[in-house]
This record gives sequence, structure tokens and C-alpha cells, in this order.
Amino acid sequence: MRIRGRRRCKDCGREWSYYETGSVTCPDCGSLRSVGVGERERHTDSAVELDLSEHRAALGEHTDIDDVADELKTTLRDYVRQRGFVRGGELLTVDDTVLAAAELLHAVDVFERTRDPDEATRLYVLGLLRGADDGERPAPSAVPDPMTDARGLAYASVLSEFCSDLGTWLDDNPDPAASRVRETIDTHVTRVEAVHGDVPVESSEALVTASRELVAYLTEDDEAALSTARDRLSRLG
Repeated sequence: MRIRGRRRCKDCGREWSYYETGSVTCPDCGSLRSVGVGERERHTDSAVELDLSEHRAALGEHTDIDDVADELKTTLRDYVRQRGFVRGGELLTVDDTVLAAAELLHAVDVFERTRDPDEATRLYVLGLLRGADDGERPAPSAVPDPMTDARGLAYASVLSEFCSDLGTWLDDNPDPAASRVRETIDTHVTRVEAVHGDVPVESSEALVTASRELVAYLTEDDEAALSTARDRLSRLG
């Protein structure tokens, strides 16, 4: 959608950036009486932060992840839902925090559905919970087999939103070469979703890296990044 990125308080006259606060409430006087000023820009990313400290504390009082799963998934789902990749007309890259949050969401779901999860799976979920809000993602080599699908499906869900936002952004900033790479990423994402995330973790990571290289090309005029993204995607088949 397109929104006016600056707000002006009708009561005290303070101006602020809606892109930064995500709120129409005046940061000075608290008034809800404000108006948008300036030009409208594409905007899909909310000013939301991920804070899992409450869930870590709650888990410390229990011995089972299942005890905190519902509340944790609600927090993660709300965060991921509010994240986007265009802020005030500027294209954003796929950051580690949204990836970690999405993976933790799917990992907790897998953990709950597993009849007798092993210790490696349990420790993996705990590791994600410990660092997801700081954007800490386990390396591909650290992903236990039962969590491979969770990572694949999580990353596919994030990249699907990225491709959608990027497609809209490219409507305003046409670039045929970038559009073709975006379509290739989107095709791979659709395939991953079709197999419910059952792809090698290296493939999931390659799609993330290619999306970041595409953003580097579009925002930094990095022609080499575009070429690298193409090559990376071609090796995925």
C-alpha cells in the first residue's frame, strides 16, 4: 500500500516518521489527532521488534517446550505477519531476524507434533529461542534432520512475501533483469512449498543468499551481485 510517511500532530504540531514508529499517536503529547503530510510511498514493513525474553523466562519455570508453545507461536506469528520488505518506498533485504523468527515458529510446531522428540531437536528449538530476536540463525550444518523441513518451509514463507513485495516495488522501479531473477526465486519458493519444505538446508540458504544479492544489485547498483545470484539459482536446478 501507499501511505504518507510523515505525521503532524494537530494538537502540538510535532512531526514524526510513521515509517519509524508505525503509530499515528504523537510521541510528544500522546494525541491521536494527526494528519499525514508529504508524498505517499509504498510501505509494507511495520515498525515492530521481536522480544522473546518473556517466553524464555516462562520456559525457565517449566521443563517442557510444550508448556510455552502456544504463547510463543502467537508472538512469532504476529511478528512475522507484520514484517515486510518495502519501507517508505525503499527496498529492504531479507534480514536474519525475520528468518529466525519464522524458523522458530515452524520448529516449535514440528516439536509439538513429534511424538518423542530427541535431545538434538529439543536443543535446536531452545537455541533458536535463545537468539532469534537477535537474528541468530544456526548454520546449515547444525540443523538436525527432523528440523530440515521446518527451515525449508519457514524460509519459503518469508521469501514468498519478499517476492511479492519486490514485484510491487519493481512496478514502480522497472528492471527487466531483476524481474527475471525474482521470478526464478519465486519459482523455487513455490517448489519448496509444494514439498512442504523437504529440501536440503543448503538449498534454503542459497535462496536467501540469492535474494540478498538481488537486493544488493537493486539498491547498490552491484552488477556482480546480480550475476552471482543468477549463477547460484542455476545450480539449484
